[in-house]
Amino acid sequence: MIDLRRILVPIDFSAHSTSALDTAVEFARRFHAEIHLLHVHQLPSYVYPDGIFPLTPELISDVEKKIALELERSAIRVRAAEVECTTKLVIGVTFLEIVAYARECDADLIVMGTHGRSGLAHALLGSVAEKVLRKAPCPVLTVRPEGHSFVHP
Repeated sequence: MIDLRRILVPIDFSAHSTSALDTAVEFARRFHAEIHLLHVHQLPSYVYPDGIFPLTPELISDVEKKIALELERSAIRVRAAEVECTTKLVIGVTFLEIVAYARECDADLIVMGTHGRSGLAHALLGSVAEKVLRKAPCPVLTVRPEGHSFVHP
């Protein structure tokens, strides 16, 4: 028997993660589960010939405020479908933070988008979804935007 209580949805606001969120909402509705939306932000630093240019605290704060607004917009969509939703923003290495939060919130399922890269692009860029699949403490469902979509009644 499948018992889904908590579904983790890592979201980066792309079409891929939006499609995954739609799928997760449908699962949550059918299983009366709650959704945990997680955005992992990796702080970039810029390397120049004269050294590394770190981001200022003000710029980081501004970016985090914008991300928090996007997270809340996504949460509003989930709640409009009558699904309980929690949001979290963390800074770190994406796949590590997804796996850590899955453990922290005791997720029963991770639903995440994937770009479906292959060949050289996959070799050079790696795959967050693949790393999560290998390390996750629960099942992982990957969703491509051009895949199956659910229609909400």
